[in-house]
Amino acid sequence: MDMKTFLQEIKVSIVATVVLAVLLCGIYPMVVWGVAQLAFSRQANGSLIVRDGQVVGSTLLGQAFTDGRYFHPRPSAAGSDGYDAASSGGSNLGPLSRKLMDQVKDRVEAYRSENNLQPDVKVPADAVTASGSGLDPHISVRNAEIQASRVAKARGMAEDEIMKLVRQYTEDPQLGFLGEARVNVLSLNLALDS
Repeated sequence: MDMKTFLQEIKVSIVATVVLAVLLCGIYPMVVWGVAQLAFSRQANGSLIVRDGQVVGSTLLGQAFTDGRYFHPRPSAAGSDGYDAASSGGSNLGPLSRKLMDQVKDRVEAYRSENNLQPDVKVPADAVTASGSGLDPHISVRNAEIQASRVAKARGMAEDEIMKLVRQYTEDPQLGFLGEARVNVLSLNLALDS
């Protein structure tokens, strides 16, 4: 290969790199951002929930609720104290891990105790295991139904009123068939406060 051909190849490579960088790192992301802002503004901006001018959370991220007056979310392994969006992730403990088995056993006992469950009542898996992200904002309908009695008692409300809210905030499976029906904990807890 002579020097002229070599320099021509270098020139073509540099021009292609610059053109692709402008297209793929500039124009394409701006078009996607613009379409998202126009067509899906709420979702593109984090599905934030605003109350009295303050952002109180997102329907996409779980939060820690420990007060008996509220529905409790799934356990979280995200960050050292859980529910840390900057440290999203699971515990990476496998099904044969003694540490995981001990955690689940302790969580089952705590769940039974706080919800006043009889020993023969099955505890929903989502009540004692963290999700893959550690930030799942939903609980199963069964988990919400079990917690309804505790929440009703703590708030001095009829359990039927609480169950009506649970049904109101139950979301169908995505596209009607993906996953199970679920309840968004933050939305439900905000409804309880209002």
